[in-house]
Amino acid sequence: MELMTAERPRLVAIDLDGTLLRSDGTISPRTVAALDLVDRSGARFVFITGRPPRYVTELFATFGYKGLAVCANGALTWDAGRQVVLAEKLIPPATLAAAAARWRQAIPGIGIAVEYPDGQLRDDIYRPGPWGGPPDEMLCVPDGELFARDAMKLLGRHPTLSADELLTLGAPATSGIVATYHSGGVRLLEATALGVDKGTAVAAVAAGLGIPASAVAAFGDQVNDLPMLAWAGHSYAMGNAHPAVLAQAARIAPTNDEDGVAVVIERWFAGAASG
Repeated sequence: MELMTAERPRLVAIDLDGTLLRSDGTISPRTVAALDLVDRSGARFVFITGRPPRYVTELFATFGYKGLAVCANGALTWDAGRQVVLAEKLIPPATLAAAAARWRQAIPGIGIAVEYPDGQLRDDIYRPGPWGGPPDEMLCVPDGELFARDAMKLLGRHPTLSADELLTLGAPATSGIVATYHSGGVRLLEATALGVDKGTAVAAVAAGLGIPASAVAAFGDQVNDLPMLAWAGHSYAMGNAHPAVLAQAARIAPTNDEDGVAVVIERWFAGAASG
């Protein structure tokens, strides 16, 4: 499919894992150079990620990024330069508890964890994935403490069901109280506050810059990227994307391991800084 549009975008919204980053979690020198092209052209870019701030700080330091990142699928807007939260939309305690109860009823055997700005807590069933660390390093607490304060995300992990299967069961169960999705995590279901997703997040960033949707390009690879791709005027699925993302996006870029974001940016912005 076509890789670029006739008109260069004014804002580029980019997911991290599976999109900007290679499969080993690194950002290539080619991609760093492509992002610099965007900057020097006078356009803007922003990262829209499911990661919490503590999982982007070290990554951004590798290429000196000090701009904005929308984290936790839209729950937090993070200033990477000043290391401060600029805005947050969190799940209230009562809603956390209600959503977790519905997941437990709809999906027997699911473990529950909560993502707070300062770390994760879990119940005695939840087993952390690659980013959670060993189970004995992630504090296990009773529900009264697990749902005691406003949180960025509610997480559910199942020992056998896939993320797609969990979404099929979990999304109807919590409809109307939280925004439920998955980001491709291993047997992982996720939720943010109702109305919070990557689409609303990139729309807010664009509005703050005075940029219409028609001048925004977005890149993504997973189910949680679908609202962002639907909102942006120019949507790009990575070649390695989830089938639902490939079906929705207007265009397909090369895979993340082929530096697909850089390939498209270079076609738009090469020569723009001097032109």
